[in-house]
Amino acid sequence: MHVKSIVMIGVGALALAACAQKEEEVASMPPPPPPPGAIAGSVAADQNGDGIVDGYYTADGVYHAYAAPPPPPQPYPPAPTGVGERG
Repeated sequence: MHVKSIVMIGVGALALAACAQKEEEVASMPPPPPPPGAIAGSVAADQNGDGIVDGYYTADGVYHAYAAPPPPPQPYPPAPTGVGERG
C-alpha cells in the first residue's frame, strides 16, 4: 500500500514538473556610470560614520579625503539709502 502511494506521488510530481514554466535567464544590466567627480575603480568611504561620504579608497587600498569646498563669498552689506528719518 505504501509503495503504491509513493509511486503515485512521484508520478504526480513528475507530471507537474513537466508542465512548469522554466524561467529564462535574463542578461544582467551593466552597472550605472559613476557620478560626476568620481574616480573609476574607487570605493566611497565614510570615515566618521555620519552617513556622508568623506572620501574614497582606490584599488590599492589608499584612502583619499575629499577637500572641503571653500566657504561661499560673503555679500557686502547694502549701501545706506538717503530716504528715512535722518536721510
